[in-house]
Amino acid sequence: MGTPHSSHDHFSATRWSMVMRATASAPAQAGDALAELAQRYCYPVYAYVRRAGHAPDSAAEITAAYLRELTARSGNAQAQSNFRRYLLDRLNTFLGSHWRKTATAPPSCALQMPADMEARYQREAAACTSPEAAYQRAFALEVLARATQRVQDEAAQTGHLPMYQALREFLGREPAPGEIDAIGERLHLPPLALVMALKRLRQRFRELAMQELADTVTSSSDLVVEQGNLHELLRHQR
Repeated sequence: MGTPHSSHDHFSATRWSMVMRATASAPAQAGDALAELAQRYCYPVYAYVRRAGHAPDSAAEITAAYLRELTARSGNAQAQSNFRRYLLDRLNTFLGSHWRKTATAPPSCALQMPADMEARYQREAAACTSPEAAYQRAFALEVLARATQRVQDEAAQTGHLPMYQALREFLGREPAPGEIDAIGERLHLPPLALVMALKRLRQRFRELAMQELADTVTSSSDLVVEQGNLHELLRHQR
């Protein structure tokens, strides 16, 4: 983790730390940071609302209304070291109050809801046993999806996109006998080079996943907790 000083400097720059630090002194800065996080993690909110029994169109409206209210009231953010829990706690409060009024209110921020949320829900969360299970799984998968996209973007920027595309399915599983050899023949690369490239790819993926998690907490100890939670959630999905 580095020295305590370097750890403090790192976490003071994460999105959630910025929200917690700037809520009173710089509400506009806190609002921008919270809006960015809300945009990133709007799908877990949608998954929760859908699993709670709302139809797709209604769930999309409720999700948008909740995130609008959340970001509009960033100055009221509670002292919570974990964005994942905060987002869910506030959602439960929202659903238990006046959401029907705010669902039809005019937009007060520029949040954009992804167009594929329902298809993703059917693919990833429809079989979850409860709204909270759907939310927790969706949050974990969103962290991994964002890390995967960043790995792909880096591969494209460095001219290694074909290799990444050939190896990406092995980020979460071991290659079967002969698979690396077949890829090597297709890409005209020795298998050993691909094995080493996969090792580096997995390492970078882990680093980026931790960066994504770090943006949702305020300290290295919180990050350790979130990392363990992520691993536990994914372990039960296998």
